[in-house]
Amino acid sequence: MLGPRPTVAGPAEPDEAPLTAPGATRAMEAVLERVLEARLRQARDTDAVFTHEMAERVAAFVRRGGKRLRTAFVWCGWRAAGGSGDADAALRTGAALELLQACALIHDDVMDGSPLRRGGPAMHVDFAHGHRAGRTGNGRANGSEAFGTSAAVLAGDLALAWADDLLTETALASPYGPRLYDEWRAMRTEMVAGQYRDLRAQASGSSGSEEALTIAVLKSARYTVARPLALGASLAGADERALGALRAAGRCAGLAFQLRDDLLGAFGDPALTGKPADEDLRSRKLTPLLAVAVRLAEAGGDQDAAALLAPDADTLPGHTVERMRAALERTGARAEVESRIAELAAAGVRRFEATGAAPAVQREFAALVERASGVAPQHAEELV
Repeated sequence: MLGPRPTVAGPAEPDEAPLTAPGATRAMEAVLERVLEARLRQARDTDAVFTHEMAERVAAFVRRGGKRLRTAFVWCGWRAAGGSGDADAALRTGAALELLQACALIHDDVMDGSPLRRGGPAMHVDFAHGHRAGRTGNGRANGSEAFGTSAAVLAGDLALAWADDLLTETALASPYGPRLYDEWRAMRTEMVAGQYRDLRAQASGSSGSEEALTIAVLKSARYTVARPLALGASLAGADERALGALRAAGRCAGLAFQLRDDLLGAFGDPALTGKPADEDLRSRKLTPLLAVAVRLAEAGGDQDAAALLAPDADTLPGHTVERMRAALERTGARAEVESRIAELAAAGVRRFEATGAAPAVQREFAALVERASGVAPQHAEELV
């Protein structure tokens, strides 16, 4: 299905085996470090205060890492479409995604009021702490929160600028640059659309399953798996049919990832996730998990669960989170979402196999889906 498999940039050494996805991720880290150092040098040429208080914070946040899944999926897309030889363009694309992810997380934490990220203070919280301590202002407490929010917005903008610069440089140097940039442009728009739909759902008190699914697809499924696969494949000259097949596989796997993230947001251990485990529940954020629970509670006549999980429920004492968790279990929502994760993971792997990618690349994709979804994918009937 993927058609001809051109070399991206030049032949590999005769005895050199292709990198694996973990190896590509490690190689991307080295590329990312070089990019960050170059951006910090440019920042120093611009302004010392900006560099110390803003650019260095953004670089430190990026270096704190994360799962780096997007880079691995770029790699799988590139290899699935026959990418071989010089992998620099794929690695630089992965690094650009990591910078874009930094922007998304920084802005998301501002909008959600999240205090923690990647095991440390969220960016807006860190800026506010610095302001309160007098390191970035006069220390007046009543101005610290506003300063932190505004500075974090700028920090996210800076990460986005770095990401766009890197992707543009990569596209200009690639014979497949226009295709690469088309995927990138579409992905950025989907991210903003998904974030807006998320904000809108919270403002309107929506609990609809279709809206929850739309948000999950726009905000996470495409951005985490489907578009990274297509970005990688674009660098190997994949045609639109091949790109469509990879996007379909990525949509399934990406939804499995998002549903797992929803469960971790409700039941996870903050020491492992690096973020609060009760945030989505306290804010009654519209997720597929919450939408399923409301539907099941109403269908089963569980009025207590329906009232407790309703998006417009009054704020109650802290023990409400535990009651909400119990309701998610009692209604069967947790079990239904777990089952759906397994189905989606299996469908994603099966669709990826149908692209005709080499068996080694198929195995790597399956391992990544397992890592993202928390389940070992099994073959399943067509479900999405």
